[in-house]
Amino acid sequence: MKYFKILFLVVFFACAATLESNAQEVGIRFGQFGGNNVAIDGVFSLGQFSRIHADVSFGSGVGVDALWDFIYRPVGSSDFKWYVGAGPSLYIDDPFSLSAAGEIGIEYAFEEVPIVIGADWRPTFRIVENTDFFADVFGLNIRWRFGNDGSNATN
Repeated sequence: MKYFKILFLVVFFACAATLESNAQEVGIRFGQFGGNNVAIDGVFSLGQFSRIHADVSFGSGVGVDALWDFIYRPVGSSDFKWYVGAGPSLYIDDPFSLSAAGEIGIEYAFEEVPIVIGADWRPTFRIVENTDFFADVFGLNIRWRFGNDGSNATN
């Protein structure tokens, strides 16, 4: 029951923060990370080629990732975009975990519908409670893109 209360609070505050911060994309991320396999996924633009990619994951505990994608560019002349970033990763359970995570991924924004799909790889170096390195952290992102013009908000 304790985990359901924590989960409810995290989801509530994540949704409230997403609505208040004018996120450009909100959706779900599937993949193994921190013992969890589902996350609320959001993208917040910092300009034309930079953004924050944040996740709140839930499962056996609660995980929070906030990665700064400092490179966000098109792949040639295609509609695909690739990105690279890094940032902190927290896992709240027993044991507690604080990590530094990297991210490299690719995504596609549909023009006809406001949906973005993507895949990423997040190697993670756990610093606190134990020291470990995880290279097997992959994810699939499916997000709803906000905006009325049908273009990607982070272009």
